[in-house]
Amino acid sequence: MERCYPSATPESAALVQRIGVVARVENRAAAEQLAAIGELFAYRLSRCSECEDWAVDTEAAVSAEVAAQLRIGQGLAAAKVRYARAMRERLPRVGEVFRAGEINFRLFATIVYRTDLITDRRVLAAVDAELAATAARWPSMTRGRLAARVDAVVAKADADAVRRAEKQAASRHVWIAEMGEGLSHLEGTVSSPDAHALDKRLDALAATVCEHDPRTGEQRRADALGALAAGADRLGCRCGRADCAAGTRPAAGPVVIHLIAERASVKGTGGGPAVEVGTEGLLPAQLVAELAASARLMPLVHPADAPPENRYAPPAALADFVRCRDLTCRWPGCDRPATECDLDHTIPYAEGGPTHASKLKCC
Repeated sequence: MERCYPSATPESAALVQRIGVVARVENRAAAEQLAAIGELFAYRLSRCSECEDWAVDTEAAVSAEVAAQLRIGQGLAAAKVRYARAMRERLPRVGEVFRAGEINFRLFATIVYRTDLITDRRVLAAVDAELAATAARWPSMTRGRLAARVDAVVAKADADAVRRAEKQAASRHVWIAEMGEGLSHLEGTVSSPDAHALDKRLDALAATVCEHDPRTGEQRRADALGALAAGADRLGCRCGRADCAAGTRPAAGPVVIHLIAERASVKGTGGGPAVEVGTEGLLPAQLVAELAASARLMPLVHPADAPPENRYAPPAALADFVRCRDLTCRWPGCDRPATECDLDHTIPYAEGGPTHASKLKCC
């Protein structure tokens, strides 16, 4: 494709720079609003001589003041008060980065939410410091990747994270209740890899019918659960046509879930969490060791200082490393799993771009 205009001009560069400046101003304004709300809360709290544990009425009162001033609903105002308190009382160093315009409200809100369960003040201070030092490089990430990054920082600093994860995992269950009319309600809590494997399996079974099947996609997924329970590898088609093509389609094959973990965690001797490709959050080390006992393991080779490959397509080992490093598409705001992405050269190969880990990306 031939360009009909220059890729950059002084005018376009000035406009792009202006966009960035306005974004920083917007970030600073959002932070200053929260700072003012936090100061208002502290002022109201000091005037009524309440301690921190008795502050619920003050929070509600300040929320009402904020709602009236900003002409917003009480719920949104209450959320602003909670974020303001977090910036003032729990995450002051991240708040400084926010007030400097280095991060946006979306990132700040994610950090507040993912650190909300930390109760140890020393742990919280350590997490606050590390996030303040690194979060400015994250705004272009998707919500899932942001959550995973914050969770990784929390897991490294919070010694109680393992205990809480074990307690939460112990509550897993599946519950079935009769609804009448031949229907039942099903809900439960299972491990994330099991849930995602089931999700993919239902999609695969639902796709084994022909295009004339009268059911919706959601209905086929529900029926696929019954087929799965019966041990079937395909869903019966309900088109009623003599020439139905469903029988000629391949049966639903096994699904693959990709986890990336440190070797020590796989062996059960480490405490580092794992990442499941295409999902948000982290998997605790104990679950990683349990899954590894019956999974196919593929050691990942770090290219280190290896020279560039002398060909366009990266070898399998290099491609695996890049996908595990990137986890998702590298385009800002895109969270397509790396397993579904192509690998591309940052500098086109035809223009001298090397086939090296540092110059390859998922896209």
